[in-house]
Amino acid sequence: MIDGAGDGRQTTVASPPRRGLGVALLVAAVCVIAANMRTTITGVGPLLDQIADDLGTSTAALGALASVPLITWGIVSPATHALSTRFGMSRVVLISLIVLGAGTAWRSWPGVSANLWLGTILIGAALAVANVLMPAVIKRDFPGRVPLMMGVYTALLGGVGAVASGVVVPISIAAGGGADGWRIALASTAALLPIAIALWSWAMADARRRHGQAPTPPRPKVSAATRLRGTGIWRDPVAWLVAAYMGLQSAFFYMLVTWLAPFATSHGRSAVAAGFDVMLFQIMTVVGSLVVPLLLRGRARRWVPAALPVAGIIGVLGLLLAPDALTGWALCAGLAAGASLNMSLTLMAQRARDHAASSALSGMSQSVGYLFAALGPPTFGALHGLDGQWMLSLLVLLAVALAQVGVGIAVGRDRFVLTRA
Repeated sequence: MIDGAGDGRQTTVASPPRRGLGVALLVAAVCVIAANMRTTITGVGPLLDQIADDLGTSTAALGALASVPLITWGIVSPATHALSTRFGMSRVVLISLIVLGAGTAWRSWPGVSANLWLGTILIGAALAVANVLMPAVIKRDFPGRVPLMMGVYTALLGGVGAVASGVVVPISIAAGGGADGWRIALASTAALLPIAIALWSWAMADARRRHGQAPTPPRPKVSAATRLRGTGIWRDPVAWLVAAYMGLQSAFFYMLVTWLAPFATSHGRSAVAAGFDVMLFQIMTVVGSLVVPLLLRGRARRWVPAALPVAGIIGVLGLLLAPDALTGWALCAGLAAGASLNMSLTLMAQRARDHAASSALSGMSQSVGYLFAALGPPTFGALHGLDGQWMLSLLVLLAVALAQVGVGIAVGRDRFVLTRA
């Protein structure tokens, strides 16, 4: 149930069951939030050349721009569990959506070039909070449908992010190109955000109506186990496996989503065609996201985390050995990236006993994971800048995918954080 009061108190008071419109409203709210979780990030890669030309810098230098949200996620994520406990999960999600809108506007605001970077930092902070809390929200509100809802969530996250990659360049051209063009294109990546804010607010109001005006129960004593969720999670070996898996799959995705377009243009594709290559890569992440719930059945499910990166390995080898068939290899890599993201978020729910432990695990694993992933895009760009070629960069990408297979073998065992079970 949504904690409509948002006071952050952990209680076991039962809430009236959702029916009909209430369930549909909650599902719609989660879906539209998912649609806003990547567009502000994935829209940057295809515009790197335009931004670099306008600001008078190199595309390789702007590769660090893709790492700014990841670094911010790594810094902010650990604090999210405490914010959720203090103010309520649903209220914090709502605030994060509002801050995301402010950051998007700031990033596109004309004037000093620092707006691009400062707005991106604010976007990263907002997304960090929502990234951490949404798996816990799904664990809380859809306890019997976690793989299914996580599949829908990640499919929309990837699918709408793909559309953003494909349309930002045409939007920029339609807006006249130059500084105005790329700024308007980046601002358009938040077009669905007002709908997400409205639906989530409506869902919170629905929760308050269902609860009525019942008096708020007294704040319960916090058990030792609950206190450890914020601290002991950092000493839990299962949590570190989830964090490693999260970091590796994130590094793989963000290196490709940032540099696939420049790679494509270096092989003779136009900027528009390169943007569509990135869009197809991300469309395939939707397919990967939807496949995971079908695979997580039966005894073979423990091997799924290790099997998913194999398609990514095939895609990277293809880019190395036969780059002219770029589109096909991008589809393979996208399949692995989407499936791996879904798997990571599902692990944050499945490796926890309840939504509070899930929130703590999500914050810890995303902090570690995104700090590691933040090294990916600039490392990829720096290696490319050494000689103008792509082999060293792609070999790093291949090593990341191979490491994910190894971690996947270990993390596939059915174990829980903060418990000996």
